[in-house]
Amino acid sequence: MLQHYFGLVYLLAVSQLLSFTGSHADDECPLQLNPQRVVVKYGGSVSADCSTSVRHVGMGWEAIEGAVPMSKDSLVTWRVSELTEWDTKPNCFLNYKEQCIVTLPVTIYKTPDSVSISTVNHNGPMIEGNQYELQCDVLNVAPAQNLTVNWYKGQTLVDQSIFTDTIKTPVNKTSKLLIRPDRADDGAQYWCEAKLELGEEGPQPPPTAPSETLNITVYFGPIISETKLPSIVPVFHGYPVVIDCEAEGNPKPTISWNFSNIVVVSETLNITVLTPEDLLCIASNSVGSTIRRVKVSIKDKPLQSTNYNLIVAAAAFALLIIIALLIYVWKKKSTGSYPSQ
Repeated sequence: MLQHYFGLVYLLAVSQLLSFTGSHADDECPLQLNPQRVVVKYGGSVSADCSTSVRHVGMGWEAIEGAVPMSKDSLVTWRVSELTEWDTKPNCFLNYKEQCIVTLPVTIYKTPDSVSISTVNHNGPMIEGNQYELQCDVLNVAPAQNLTVNWYKGQTLVDQSIFTDTIKTPVNKTSKLLIRPDRADDGAQYWCEAKLELGEEGPQPPPTAPSETLNITVYFGPIISETKLPSIVPVFHGYPVVIDCEAEGNPKPTISWNFSNIVVVSETLNITVLTPEDLLCIASNSVGSTIRRVKVSIKDKPLQSTNYNLIVAAAAFALLIIIALLIYVWKKKSTGSYPSQ
């Protein structure tokens, strides 16, 4: 009795080794599957036909769900209204000469319960130039080997993760992304997306599930505007100049002027000939500080206002004399009388 049992087990094992997929069924086993592969959502309905063109003594379906007893029909249908067996392997068998079997490949998928994005071991603003790790958690998805996690910055795809797990039941998967933000990334939005690539037989377009967006704040050190603050500032006697020190940074920098051991906290500074020759503009925030050196260049005195007024008056008087002479000559010409020679 025990030998008979092991003999049956051996025959079943051999039959499994001799089973063929639908694409090779015509060569060895005269069975045709339609479709040759099925993709079905967990809990969904599914059906497949198995047919033959040869005479036989019986054919049917062996399956955990939807088994079809042996019949002498030339077409038998495997049908399940609510597929819940993750490891289902329906076999269509045919008793022809000897028994042959064709296995229908079945992919059961489940979209994730949730997809979330977070930073790893960090909270709050990021510092320019430092490296950070983002994490995407995909919960309760199947099958893992068909899962792709796409990483986006805004609408730009920046990275992808694929998985090779062969487990068919739902699992939790994690994908990570390393970033090194700069000041241009302040306010950038990162997000991830779980995508099930199930082939041509699967749903089109492929099912996707996005995370919420992760908005990042990037802190960066100040940069002083060189166009608004030249390195040399000319100053004339009696003509003060106001110079402006502007800096970009996050958080907003504090601006101060340093000269002769004096510190003035202000973006602007009034410059006169009495101002020291060397000035420092210092922009600081929580990330760092930057310094711009400014040299005050004293220029020659412009003309004094009294001399200037005298010159203007003399020029005006000379102009009046010239105009008077021209009028006098014109009148003489028009009357035809000139002084006697």
